[in-house]
Amino acid sequence: MDLLHSWGVSLAVHLQTEYKAYESWFQLASSVADLHTAFFVFFPIWFHVSRAVGIKLIWVAVIGDWFNLVLKWVLFGERPYWWVLETKFYGADTRPTLEQFPITCETGPGSPSGHAMGSAGVWFVMITAILSMAAKRKPHPLLYSLLQGALLLLLVLVELIVCMSRVYMAAHFPHQVISGVISGLIVAGVFSGVQWIYRASLKQYFGITLFLTSFAVGFYLLLKALGVDLLWTLEKAQRWCVNPAWVLMDSTPFASLLRNMGTLFGLGLGLHSPLYTETKKNGGGAIYRLGCIITSLFLCWLLDNFTFSSENEALYYLLSFCKSAAAILIPTILVPAGLTRLFNSKKEGKTL
Repeated sequence: MDLLHSWGVSLAVHLQTEYKAYESWFQLASSVADLHTAFFVFFPIWFHVSRAVGIKLIWVAVIGDWFNLVLKWVLFGERPYWWVLETKFYGADTRPTLEQFPITCETGPGSPSGHAMGSAGVWFVMITAILSMAAKRKPHPLLYSLLQGALLLLLVLVELIVCMSRVYMAAHFPHQVISGVISGLIVAGVFSGVQWIYRASLKQYFGITLFLTSFAVGFYLLLKALGVDLLWTLEKAQRWCVNPAWVLMDSTPFASLLRNMGTLFGLGLGLHSPLYTETKKNGGGAIYRLGCIITSLFLCWLLDNFTFSSENEALYYLLSFCKSAAAILIPTILVPAGLTRLFNSKKEGKTL
């Protein structure tokens, strides 16, 4: 593996040297590729364009990231920014110098890349949704083929930029981002044929959330009892990150787990709320849907600006869970219910 890692470091050094002018774009690509964007931006939009697509997007993102967590714990992947500083591979030779950035020092294992896996799954869902919508309009075969080609090229470009950004940031080796993309596409492909998620009950949402959480925690405790510390990477991040302030609890495995479980549970609560049933019956036109999207994005942005201290780990994880659930409840029930009652009150006013 050391030889494979050394090739990855060489590529990272090449990118940091030859593409220094694109540093801000690589940082932006890494930030956008985070599942945070899927939950706070893509979901509010898609849920009001096509609720089925919005639901699938959440399932693919959450289950994909859960599998990513388990795979990282099993594969024990290194990260370039600490491997290059502690490896004995280079011997007496000069070690390559890798620059670090505020988003470099993630604390979990590196394989497979969560950013690459999540973005691949999410973009696959969105692109196939667009193609499905276009197919229903029965376009000319040539136009549809051109659309397919253009969207496939878009997917390839997005993933290429995301993979390059993760290597540039010294957060991942090339083989880790490649395996991440493949894993993400597999998860999204599997969910393309799954139909029960659209009619899952609140009990099922609760049960699946509890199972996924319990399995991950139980797996961690079992291996810890066997002498395997699954948080071994936290010490490496704290030791080798050039700026201690860049080592955030937000990037720890359990923080990711609780965020995802809060997201899934929030979706279940939203879809089975009496408010959702009420707004679903009322439907809504294009103006109503656009209003829901804009308002939801604004409120999610406000929620995103709400941060809390990580000094108390238990409280931090609890608040992360609640915040993630709230981010889903905003577009599913709070905003639609509010706008529905606002529009209804205006109609009643005109009638009077």
